[in-house]
Amino acid sequence: MTVLRELQMRPARLAAWGWNASTTARLVLAGAVIFTLLVGANLATPLYSLLAAQLGLDSLGITVAFASYVLALVGGLLAAGHWSDHIGRRAALVLAVLIGLVGGIVFANASNLAMLAGGRALQGVAVAFATGASSAALRDLLPTRPEWASRFTLLASAGGVAAGPVLGGLLSQLPDPTRTPFLLQSLALVALLVPLFALQARPAIKPAVQGSALATLRPRRPSVSGDARGAFWLASSVGFLSFSVFGFCLSLAPGYFAQVLHTDSRPAIGVLAALTLGSSALSQLLTVRGRAVVPAGLVLLGTAVALIAVAGATGTGWLLVLASLAAGAGQGLAFRVVFNNVASRVEPARHAQIISTVYVITYLGSAVPVVGLGAAAGVWGLPAAVAGFSVLVVAASAILALASRRVLRG
Repeated sequence: MTVLRELQMRPARLAAWGWNASTTARLVLAGAVIFTLLVGANLATPLYSLLAAQLGLDSLGITVAFASYVLALVGGLLAAGHWSDHIGRRAALVLAVLIGLVGGIVFANASNLAMLAGGRALQGVAVAFATGASSAALRDLLPTRPEWASRFTLLASAGGVAAGPVLGGLLSQLPDPTRTPFLLQSLALVALLVPLFALQARPAIKPAVQGSALATLRPRRPSVSGDARGAFWLASSVGFLSFSVFGFCLSLAPGYFAQVLHTDSRPAIGVLAALTLGSSALSQLLTVRGRAVVPAGLVLLGTAVALIAVAGATGTGWLLVLASLAAGAGQGLAFRVVFNNVASRVEPARHAQIISTVYVITYLGSAVPVVGLGAAAGVWGLPAAVAGFSVLVVAASAILALASRRVLRG
């Protein structure tokens, strides 16, 4: 079945040619798409100082550019989070790669804030298409191992977000540092299209009834079954909190870290910005069980963010590194448990839609608080804004740690 036929939601035909990929190959391909798109979406993290100088942006302008990606991502999840259930996982991933390809090119050639925000918005739409589709594809491929499907989803997502700043810093050492990283990532996306188009796609799990294709794709009001509601809101709240920390790491933290360590090395800044994300990704490989995992992870997250502010105030580099790693570990352990909890309670036919809705709230955490943080930094200065942000994170972590004990016990 061709991609065009899938997009038209026409009945599947027996494939005369194509790559009948193994389950392992399909797992790798689904993870590679979301990983590569998230790498591209975060390549700019260590480049914001260069972009700010080129385009005359202040802290608020940087956070606006960052938030345009998140808001487009949220809008895409709300509008199309369920599409892969109806057009098929492969078709949704192909759309994601094509949109991400255009977004990276626009961002690489941005000459003003509007183009910068436009490129970021297209990247957000691409990640929106890939988020529900890749998560659901992994779940489809591992029907008897839902916990590992969730782990692979979070490992690919957090790994891509963590790798983006590191690669952005390293590739910025090449000529034309604000364009070259995105052009190279575009080549990687083109390379992914080859196996995606060659793949013998599996049928959609909820094909449209004849004559109702467009109605099937219309945006839907998010809804969750009663059995999964408590788990849904806990996962969404933990996601919102932890992604507010990630949003800080990927937008204003590079400049903050550079002040603390008195460095202007873009590779070093990229690595520092990625420490929390990388630690979160690696934590998915750990097997830690027990009712105390989520509360302990949240307490560790809040304490670590407070220590990041202390490290900034005292100029202590080693404390900054350790606190960043601890924040990622705490977030990764807590979010994995609550994410797997809601994923295991959702019926397969609505998996993409519900997980996309979890990510809607989660990604808002990397937009709304970060814009507020950027505005506060413009008024009181970045160190004071980070100190206030850390107080809010500590309070929210404590509240959610208490709430998680009741939800997970039920």
